[in-house]
Amino acid sequence: MQTLVIVGAQWGDEAKGKLVDVLGSQAEIVVRYSGGNNAGHTVITGGKTYKFQLIPAGILHPGTVAIVGSGMVVDPKGLLDELDRTLAQKSDLGTLKISSAAHVVFPYHRMLDALEEEARGENKIGTTSRGIGPAYQDKVARIGIRMGEFVEPAIFETRFRDVLKYKNRELEMHGSPTLDFDTLFSEYTAYADRLRPFVCDTEVLVQDAVAANKRVLFEGAQGTFLDLDSGTYPYVTSSHPIAGGACLGTGVGPRALKNILGVAKAYTTRVGSGPFPTELDDEVGEFIRDAGQEYGTVTGRGRRCGWLDLVLLRQSARLNSLSGWVLTRLDVLSGLEKVKVATKYRYEGGEIEHIPQNIWDFAKVEPVYDEMEGWSGNLRTARKLSDLPASAQRYLQYVEEMTGVPVAIVSIGPDRDETIVVRPDLIWG
Repeated sequence: MQTLVIVGAQWGDEAKGKLVDVLGSQAEIVVRYSGGNNAGHTVITGGKTYKFQLIPAGILHPGTVAIVGSGMVVDPKGLLDELDRTLAQKSDLGTLKISSAAHVVFPYHRMLDALEEEARGENKIGTTSRGIGPAYQDKVARIGIRMGEFVEPAIFETRFRDVLKYKNRELEMHGSPTLDFDTLFSEYTAYADRLRPFVCDTEVLVQDAVAANKRVLFEGAQGTFLDLDSGTYPYVTSSHPIAGGACLGTGVGPRALKNILGVAKAYTTRVGSGPFPTELDDEVGEFIRDAGQEYGTVTGRGRRCGWLDLVLLRQSARLNSLSGWVLTRLDVLSGLEKVKVATKYRYEGGEIEHIPQNIWDFAKVEPVYDEMEGWSGNLRTARKLSDLPASAQRYLQYVEEMTGVPVAIVSIGPDRDETIVVRPDLIWG
């Protein structure tokens, strides 16, 4: 098999989009398996910057089939705007396919998302208010509308009329204005007309490609510790960003996944609320935020920044059965005299080397650091591992030693060319 999963190993924003773009040129199919337009992937190439929220980043390669998988929730207007914007930048794209089983995000989802977040008061989760959580709630409650129904006019009208009655009652309970059926139905029918040619049973396409030994890349969104089950609940997303989500959101079985690369920054960031043991609320944190331009692709919010947490990475390696690491943004730390790495936590008078599942326990831990020599200079000109400063190479080796997972790729800048492949055997094998 020639299958590869790209998964975020931290709390998202690890620069997965760049890796999907770089490796997507070698794949015949790139399929995204979870999330919605609450995720953002940025690709910089040829002097242009592309921002993706729903479309797999691999679509920039004309010979690639880019699939919006069944595990996703899709805002039709957002998807069309994104497609039009990308086409305006680059006319020769790959082929877009949308799973008929992916669920549709409607305006009432966004409204309820904002109302529910407001109702949490001081205990806000930090949602993007894009309607993602409420759309997944409807999926679980079995009242969601899937893309296959959305693009069938007669079925859509009946389903939408029934669901909107129920949703308007929910909005009324929150003291919010209700939505008019005719207005929304007319608007969303127009979106359905445009999206209809892209919608099909994508699970068969992916399964057949795997069986034919074609190169299939599974694109994760967000990160491991935002996973609904394995993340820092309740400060998580509503889907499964971990590698196992590639099976749930595309229709392939676990034995169809060969190599799994965990993408992690050379430091740690987090958006929104929740515990963050290595967070730096000082000038070093500001240095990392400014040097790394750590602002959300979707929200524009400044990300919380801190030292690399190897406790997180070890747990991520286990949860995802990682074959190798993709270490990104090593260049951002250039200029720091010393860098720190958390290797374990202090907790209730002792030391632990795992993340407590109880969020209230996790909030009590304190990081135990190892300090290492920093590095300086412009790393973005490096094209092989030996081009990097010796202390930066030691940093990478330390990550390997402490996690038991080899470094497969190092990213030292946002452009496609600013990538060092260390272990090509860990990519497609």
